[in-house]
Amino acid sequence: MALDKEKQTVGRKQYHIHLKPGDIGKYVLLPGDPARSDRVAGYLEQAELVANNREHRTFTGFYKGVKISVTSTGMGCPSAVIAAEELMNIGAECLIRIGSSAALQKDIRIGDLMISTGSMKNEGTSRFYVPDCFPAVPDFDLTRTLIDTAREMEPQLFGKVHCGINASDDAFYGETQEWIEKLSDLGCLNVEMESSALYTVCHRRKRKAAMISAVSGNLITGDVIYETENEGLVRGWDEEIKIVLEAIYRFEIEMAGKQTEKGE
Repeated sequence: MALDKEKQTVGRKQYHIHLKPGDIGKYVLLPGDPARSDRVAGYLEQAELVANNREHRTFTGFYKGVKISVTSTGMGCPSAVIAAEELMNIGAECLIRIGSSAALQKDIRIGDLMISTGSMKNEGTSRFYVPDCFPAVPDFDLTRTLIDTAREMEPQLFGKVHCGINASDDAFYGETQEWIEKLSDLGCLNVEMESSALYTVCHRRKRKAAMISAVSGNLITGDVIYETENEGLVRGWDEEIKIVLEAIYRFEIEMAGKQTEKGE
């Protein structure tokens, strides 16, 4: 009999992320860059570094009493889904990607925030889970809470909040001018490299996923910063973290209220 990886790994110390049951909260933030795990930890109470292996750096702490973790995924769908699968193996229930994204519409500026309502699957990882025609969408309730929280906080933000469909690509340098224009013409708001596969695997495992990302540059207008510090993007990172943490707190309260109504 061939190895059943799911049975072999559920509920144990995980091979790549080096985490075991109890190390994380049911809410996990997923930045790409390990350094951004440290940035998130700065907003948590009692934050502790619980694992640091490969590209996966994890802190666990609390926000308004809710246990929350952050695990970096590295770049691209394969690495992100390995982290997501292993986090779900040890108790993660809501996974929220936070990070950077490039804008595809002219009115979107560096430092703006993008909340995804669906992702165009221009990657190969999700094909291992579902047919190509299967949609990649985030959890509705979690995304609704994220949008409501962001819009409420928008007057205090550096940039604007945009909501809509994004694209998930596999090849950062394979995005030609023609390809970028095609994505823009289709109405995609932004492009990044992880969300579609994250949505897919969370759907298959009956968990919740969402994404908010800060705009690093605009591929249509050519407003990009590659060689110096991107101050607008850095502000966007901090603002998306604040939004996500508050949204998680509100979502937890809402879910607890629903369970009380059901008598659970």
